[in-house]
Amino acid sequence: MELLKIDKSKLKDPVVKTTPENVKESNEALYRAKMNLPAAAKHCGMTEKEMKLTFFEYLKYHPKDYDSKIIEDSVEIPRREVEGN
Repeated sequence: MELLKIDKSKLKDPVVKTTPENVKESNEALYRAKMNLPAAAKHCGMTEKEMKLTFFEYLKYHPKDYDSKIIEDSVEIPRREVEGN
């Protein structure tokens, strides 16, 4: 039965040190939707909650780089009305 024994040390992900470069890469990937929150948190060695708070701070101080006129000129899609009780 020695063949079925699992080495538990190989099941854990390696510990990633949080560096400013990793956090910057994760925030930019989240901003461009190239990475999801769990992957970004894992990339820079944070919990998902820490990554979410860090990303909100990034959004607060990061200037928008898209043209808001394009969004204002977009067509509004009619929504289905919800029937009340």
